[in-house]
Amino acid sequence: MSERILYTKPSITALEVAYASDAAANGWGEHCYDYIHRFETGFAKYLDVPYAIATSSCTGAMHMGLAALGIGAGDEVILADTNWVATVAPIVHLGASPVFVDILPNSWCIDPEAVVAAITPRTRAIVATHIYGNLCDMTVLAAIAKRHQLILIEDAAEAIGSVYKDRRAGSLAHFGVFSFHGTKTITTGEGGMFVTADAGLYERVLTLSNHGRKRGETKQFWPEKIGFKYKMSNVQAAMGCAQLERVDELVARKREIFIAYRDALQSILGVALNPEATDCTNGFWMPTVVFDQTTGINREQLIAAFSHANIDARVFFDPLSSTPAFQAVLTNVNSYSIPFRAINLPSYHDMTTSQIKRVIDCVIGLCSA
Repeated sequence: MSERILYTKPSITALEVAYASDAAANGWGEHCYDYIHRFETGFAKYLDVPYAIATSSCTGAMHMGLAALGIGAGDEVILADTNWVATVAPIVHLGASPVFVDILPNSWCIDPEAVVAAITPRTRAIVATHIYGNLCDMTVLAAIAKRHQLILIEDAAEAIGSVYKDRRAGSLAHFGVFSFHGTKTITTGEGGMFVTADAGLYERVLTLSNHGRKRGETKQFWPEKIGFKYKMSNVQAAMGCAQLERVDELVARKREIFIAYRDALQSILGVALNPEATDCTNGFWMPTVVFDQTTGINREQLIAAFSHANIDARVFFDPLSSTPAFQAVLTNVNSYSIPFRAINLPSYHDMTTSQIKRVIDCVIGLCSA
């Protein structure tokens, strides 16, 4: 049988190894934050935002951002039903209520009309998740948030390299969060980033991220409030610095792989791939193919075909409201329909041309069966 094709893995070079080794050997004592500060500064510059805080996870970044804004019991936060649980978990942890709304059928991102319909006097925030690198309609969402005096948050965990009308994903809302999990376009193994242009919010999150110890506090081990421990390690940040130096290369390769898929599959009737608006750039973190209902192709067939071809099959996110922790919202018809006729395609950086062709042949084979 042909060698197994993984759906993703990181691109690690001698640069990442050298930086991480230096942090492990020398990044202690007075140098224990050197790579962290360097990574934060570099990421803020890349995004063109004034403030960035490296965290142990994207979930932690979201948790602290929501907490710093005072979101809690009695509040409602609107988000797309199509999401990974990491997006909703901090909302629940803080005692607020998630309100799941449907996604658009073409971008698979939150439907602005559904957002408007879900707003109540208890609504405090809207979370815009750029799913698989696809971009939410931030202009419309920002207008909705402003009109109803709501906080707009970007979950850009999957959107490194995506650009919305000349601004990078994650830089368009009150705050943005990113993931550097091992599956992402750039990685620190585990890790995340909180970004904002709000100086006051930055200071509050910075305090929360360090057990509630305020920056500039002269008393040793003196917390101003109860905070969190969501700091990234210096060794992880060292890897992040190396990945950030290569970010344009890494995003470009993701785009190359997606374009190869698109060129081969776009003419097939009943097949849709990640969209890209004319005034936007999609980082294409996770190339995805969605089959029209008329094709009759379903998730079970997709998993079986990929397994037979020795290719990892990564399924489209199930709606969060379908999981045991929540009550089903069956009116979210796109969120409940699309996952059962979709599959994420492999896109790790060092995929070969022949491996990409194997994936394409598997999809085409399904369509012609």
